[in-house]
Amino acid sequence: MGDYRMANIGQWNTLTVVEQTARGLLLDGGEHGQIFAPSRYVPDSAQPGEKFKVFVYLDSEDRLIATTEQPLAQVGEFAFLKVVSLNPRIGAFLDWGLAKDLLLPFAEQLGRVRIGQQVVVAIQIDDRSKRIVASMRTHCHLDSSPPLYDNGQVVHLLIAGQTPLGFNAIVNQRHMGLLYHSELSLPLEIGQTVEGYVRQVREDGKIDLSLNQAGYGRVTKLTDDIIEALRNSNGFLRVGDKSPPEKIRHLFGTSKKAFKQAVGALYRQRRIQFDGEGIRLVGKLSNE
Repeated sequence: MGDYRMANIGQWNTLTVVEQTARGLLLDGGEHGQIFAPSRYVPDSAQPGEKFKVFVYLDSEDRLIATTEQPLAQVGEFAFLKVVSLNPRIGAFLDWGLAKDLLLPFAEQLGRVRIGQQVVVAIQIDDRSKRIVASMRTHCHLDSSPPLYDNGQVVHLLIAGQTPLGFNAIVNQRHMGLLYHSELSLPLEIGQTVEGYVRQVREDGKIDLSLNQAGYGRVTKLTDDIIEALRNSNGFLRVGDKSPPEKIRHLFGTSKKAFKQAVGALYRQRRIQFDGEGIRLVGKLSNE
């Protein structure tokens, strides 16, 4: 008897072995029928009735194939992928970690791409051909539901583009948010993935983001980093509240404003003292 649901194309599925053949396994794909898993991707000892987690996609002849290879992303997700070949009739092909490259049709490109270029794309099922394709029109594939995030919530960010205000970032593979240039303590690049924080969700649904944890939690981590740096430098650092922002960013990966807050907290706790152009640790160098 088949599975009660059909396998999801372009995604991970847990499927049951129906039959073992000389070339591989036949898996129960529900309404899709039996899906072939080549022997190079599955254990030789697999028996009917066993379940395997496999990725289901279409081969070059549009036949469903199951694999245990790890794609860089699946349908419904966004990824930063490299262009590996061009076809003058249909578009470009991207490396997404599988034997068959991923098509980026001309209609889904924002300007013509070139071999070696890396692009942020959404992975989707094309409505007409039912094939898995990529799209650079990422805004069309974002979640349209209202973003429900708490202020200060930790989120996964994919840097998707740059604007005069800052960097657009895809939040948790669902929504778009903005990291303001004025708030950045580190340089960013398109396609980079980083951990960030939600500063606020505005009434219009726009999301303001930060790379630094807001409030006390951020200051506490930074004070720990400063104390550790002092211990590793014999108790003295030639850096203070008058140091240039670039030097502070290089040493601690943070803004001058956040550094001054942390140094002020340490001074009030009498854990450091100001010494000329730098700061000096008060007390012993080690935790022992």
